[in-house]
Order: sequence, then structure tokens, then C-alpha cells
Amino acid sequence: MTALRVDPAAEARADVTEEEIRRALDSVFDPELDEPITDLGFVRSLTVQTGVDGTRVEVHLRLPTSFCSPNFAYLMASDSKDVISALPAVTQVVVELDDHHDSDLINAGLAADAGYRGTFLHEADDSLEQLRWTFRRKAHTAAMERCLTDLLRSDTSLMATDMGSIRLRDLPAGRNKEALLRRRSALGLPGIGASIVLVNHEGHPYPPDAVPMALRRARSTRISIDGNAHFCRGLLRTRYEGSGSDQSTRSEGAEPSDHHQLLPLIVKEIHP
Repeated sequence: MTALRVDPAAEARADVTEEEIRRALDSVFDPELDEPITDLGFVRSLTVQTGVDGTRVEVHLRLPTSFCSPNFAYLMASDSKDVISALPAVTQVVVELDDHHDSDLINAGLAADAGYRGTFLHEADDSLEQLRWTFRRKAHTAAMERCLTDLLRSDTSLMATDMGSIRLRDLPAGRNKEALLRRRSALGLPGIGASIVLVNHEGHPYPPDAVPMALRRARSTRISIDGNAHFCRGLLRTRYEGSGSDQSTRSEGAEPSDHHQLLPLIVKEIHP
């Protein structure tokens, strides 16, 4: 019996599923809201076409308003294209941003792989890497606060002044601690149990007299992130009918929605 010869490239290639693509998109975060675009409902549509030459993926993204920051919009769209392109079997990726005032510019830049500066030219004030680091630091600050606030709520004998000596091993296991460890890793901070929790973005702890103010500032950052996320979720539901079904509440560290007493939304944009 003659053995069937299989092209090594074809043998190494496996079909990619929509579920795998969505899992890849789970790793793309809105930099300001610190939540995955999949949880926020920003993925409007996803199309997968598999042929003899591989798999073509087309993704359309949507945002809560037409005037969301172009920097953030480009970052999310570019990251989406990157994570999908990295999947085996994917040979072509098209990511487009819908209904944004810079949609044409961003989509053209993505299609040409022009990069951030090549897309925005003189309007590109900062590099994408600088933007990432700014929001990684904010995300780390919010993650610290969530963990320490959890600890204060669970042990009423603790005071805010005690939080400067809390170490990673003192935190209860759970989603918030896992999120903090990921945020520390993104900044290059150690994740060993003896590490102090309340530190700045360079890993330096605060002197005892500065701990209450550091915790207060961290709480302000976390409230701002959570409040903006809650507000943007509502804006998206208002802008796109039915988009609420695409939103998830599993995001890392997000406060329950009833913690945010925001005014009802009354502005609505209609799109065909």
C-alpha cells in the first residue's frame, strides 16, 4: 500500500475556530478601562473563512461614541490584528473600526500595516509603547487598591496605616489577587510572596506616614477606571441596540454595577 504524502505546511496547519479567535481577543484590553474588548462588547462582528490557502478573519470593532480617543481606538484595533495574526492557520486578517470619526484613517493604516506613526503622522504625539506603560501603571494601581480594600473589608481589625506592610502572601487567593500578579508582571515587578503589595510603579514601598495618602490616591484611580467602564458600557448599549448581550461581567476586579450610581443615559446615535 502506498503511503499518502502530506504537505508538511498543510500538516502543521490546523483550522482556527471562532471560539479560538474570541479567546485571543480576550487578551486585548481597552487601555483606559482596563477590561477586555470582548467583555465590553466592542467586538461587533467576527467572520472566519477557511480555504486551501489558510484562514481569513475579518473583525469589526465598535466603540461607545464616535469621538472616543483615536489613540485608544487605534491601539485596540492594532492589538486585535496582532493577536489574531499570531494564531496558526490564519493567513489574512482584516480589522476595521466602525462609526468612529477617524475610522477611515485608522482602517487605512491597519490595512497598510503603516503603524501608529505612519497612520497619524504629525498627529501622533506619543508612541504606543508610552501609552501602554501609562495605562499599565494605572491598572496596577487599581489592582493594588482592590486587593487591599478586600483585605480591609474582610478584617475589621486592620487599619489603612497597616496596608504599607502587607505582602503578597497575606492576600487571599482569588480573582483580584491573580489580576494584581498579572499587572505586576506587566511592569516587571516581582510576584513572590514576600513582596510588599503597596508600591509605586518602580516597585518601591511607601514610608509609613505616606501609606494612607498612597492608598487614597490608588482608590481614586480605581474608582475612576471602574466608573468610566460602567459609563462606557451604558453608552455602548444606548448607541447600539442589543449590544448589551455581548457584554460580560467577568472582567477582572470590576466593581458590581450597583456600586456606580450614575445618571441614566439619554443620548442615542442610530446606525443602520
